[in-house]
Amino acid sequence: MPRKPRINIAGYHHVLNRGVAQTDVFLEAVDYETFLNIVCKACRAYKGIIHDYCLMPNHYHLLLETELDNLSLLMKQIDSNYAIYFNRKNERKGHLWQGRFTSRYITTEKYLYTLIHYIEYNPVEANLSEKVGAYPYTLYGSLLRGLKPVSCAFGSILLKHANHEGLQDLLGSMLSEKERLILKEIQEMKVIKVKDERRQAYKKKLSEHFSSVTNKPERNAAIMMALEDGYTQAEIAKYLGLSRSAISKIVKK
Repeated sequence: MPRKPRINIAGYHHVLNRGVAQTDVFLEAVDYETFLNIVCKACRAYKGIIHDYCLMPNHYHLLLETELDNLSLLMKQIDSNYAIYFNRKNERKGHLWQGRFTSRYITTEKYLYTLIHYIEYNPVEANLSEKVGAYPYTLYGSLLRGLKPVSCAFGSILLKHANHEGLQDLLGSMLSEKERLILKEIQEMKVIKVKDERRQAYKKKLSEHFSSVTNKPERNAAIMMALEDGYTQAEIAKYLGLSRSAISKIVKK
């Protein structure tokens, strides 16, 4: 199966990576500290802001914002520099991470705050903490312990609203079924760029695109609208029962 295309466009991203074969990538306090220092160095170089993070023993979550279309470059610096540090420190060789990082592009405030809740709730769900904020290696956890946040989180939304009653109520609750559905939406979402604007793809179902079509010119116009909405030629061909070459010829005309 082909890999999902990386979304490098500027904006908010939820980024995750795990240790190869589920091995631990953080063994002691200095490892967590070193990783965050590497993250902040990369954010300075590539103009990123960390809005939240959670460092688990064998993986990490970052909620970061990029000013430029350079997410892959930023994350490559983080993963490669930490792998070099970790391998040297522990006299090991080989890959540290399970592969390339995974990321999801965040398009709405609803997604953003759901992800903050999810990231901070991660240690509770993994039975590493009894409540949100008690685990030391999250941004909210560091704030509750009175620690100065890492420099790349100075502009964090979480930092700005940490004392807001609504945010505290959100973080103090369990992840709801509605929030889990939102997280699933984020995983399945495709983002496209139309006329220099980034938006979520698939504003309409394919059945809606072709519901009022009565002739070939209308069908061909609907094909072009569906393509602009983020559907691929293969998806449209399958829905219409046409060959991919037929769709390609229509597009070329």
